[in-house]
Amino acid sequence: MNLPVAELAAVVGATGPEVVVFPINGTRRWFMLEHSPQGLEHTHQTEADMLAAYLHATEINHIDLYRLFFEHGIDTLLTPVFGPDILERSQDYLDMAAYGLSRLGTAQHFLDFFDEYGVRVRFYGDYRKHLAATPYASLIDGFDALTARTAQHDRHRLFFGLFAHDATETVAELSIQYYNDHGRVPDKRALVELYYGEYVSPADIFIGFDKFSAFDMPLVAVGEEDLYFTVAPSPYLTEQQLREILFDHLYTRRIDDTDYSTMEPDEWNLMREFYQTNMGKTLGVGAQA
Repeated sequence: MNLPVAELAAVVGATGPEVVVFPINGTRRWFMLEHSPQGLEHTHQTEADMLAAYLHATEINHIDLYRLFFEHGIDTLLTPVFGPDILERSQDYLDMAAYGLSRLGTAQHFLDFFDEYGVRVRFYGDYRKHLAATPYASLIDGFDALTARTAQHDRHRLFFGLFAHDATETVAELSIQYYNDHGRVPDKRALVELYYGEYVSPADIFIGFDKFSAFDMPLVAVGEEDLYFTVAPSPYLTEQQLREILFDHLYTRRIDDTDYSTMEPDEWNLMREFYQTNMGKTLGVGAQA
C-alpha cells in the first residue's frame, strides 16, 4: 500500500480495466461542515453567494476525486448522480441541480480536467425521458455536446448516471429496436453498448456511503463486485482510504476459500468464539448520522 502512485497504478492496470462505481453522496453535509462552519443560518452571505460557494467547492472536490481514481489506475468510473426522487424536491433545489449539471460541459476547470486526463465522458440512464418535458430539457443537448467533445479521449472513461434506478423498460425498448434493425435478439454485450453508449465490463468495485445499498449500475452489476461503504460522506474519501480499498480488492478478497476439512480443533474454537461474541449483531442496523 506504500507504492508510489505510478507503480500502484501499474499494478491495478495489470489486472485489466477496472470499473469502479462511486456515487458521491453527502456533499451538502461536507460543504456545511468544511466550508461554512457556522452553518447557513449564521452566515452573512447571500443565498446567491452560498450557491456559488457550494458549486465551486463541490466541483473542485469532485474533480479531485476523479483524479484520485484515475491516477491510481482506475480505467472506468461510474458515478450515479440522482434518480427520479429529485423531481419531488423544491424548485430551488432543482434549479441548483440543473445548473450544476450544466456546468459539466461549460465550466473551464471541468473541461481542462477532461482534456488533461483524456477522459471520455458519457451519460447513462433514462434522463431523456425524465427531462424532456421539464424546464431542464436543454440539459440533454448539453450532455450530448460534452459526449461529442470528449469522444476521442482514450485514457479514462467517466459515466454520469441520471435516472438509472430501473433499466427494465429501457432495456426492453432497446432490445425491440435492436431486433427490428438486425433481425436477431441482442446479446448482453450489445445491450450494454446500447445502454451505456459503449461496452462497459462488469463492475469490479462499488464504494457507497450511508445505507448499505448498491445501486444505479444496470447490466454491469453481476454479483461479483466488491462492496465498500465509507463512514464519512463521499467527499471525504482519502488517498490512503482508496489504497486500502484497492489492496483489499486485489489481494485480500482473492484468497481462496478456507478448506474446512483441514482446520484444526483450535481453529474451530476460535471461529466459534468469534461467532458467539457477535451473535445477534447485524451490519447495517443503526441511525443515520
